[in-house]
Amino acid sequence: MAKTIMTVDDSSSVRQMVSMTLKSAGYTVVEGVDGQDALNKLKASPVDMVITDLNMPNMDGITLIKNLRALPAFKFTPIVMLTTESQATRKQDGKAAGATGWIVKPFKPDQLLGVIKKVLG
Repeated sequence: MAKTIMTVDDSSSVRQMVSMTLKSAGYTVVEGVDGQDALNKLKASPVDMVITDLNMPNMDGITLIKNLRALPAFKFTPIVMLTTESQATRKQDGKAAGATGWIVKPFKPDQLLGVIKKVLG
């Protein structure tokens, strides 16, 4: 059965690129427009993995990760940050919040799929 991955980004073009990359590799994709939207959707139906942007309106990626990690269903779900931020301090914030990995935009489809294969097994 195909694994389901949620992509969370306030940019529709980034969501489209991530979705196309994932769907072409056989994954089912759910989209969230910001952290709050993603949290609401994920509470209703958990997924196998979450890929989230850092800077978004309503709820940023770090806050989303903290909220998800507080839910039993998401304790061990892989969560990867996909963001333009590359500073070590931001990565540290992500790790502290519970991020599994970090990919800097712009991403290469092969790079994204490689990380997904690594964390999903």
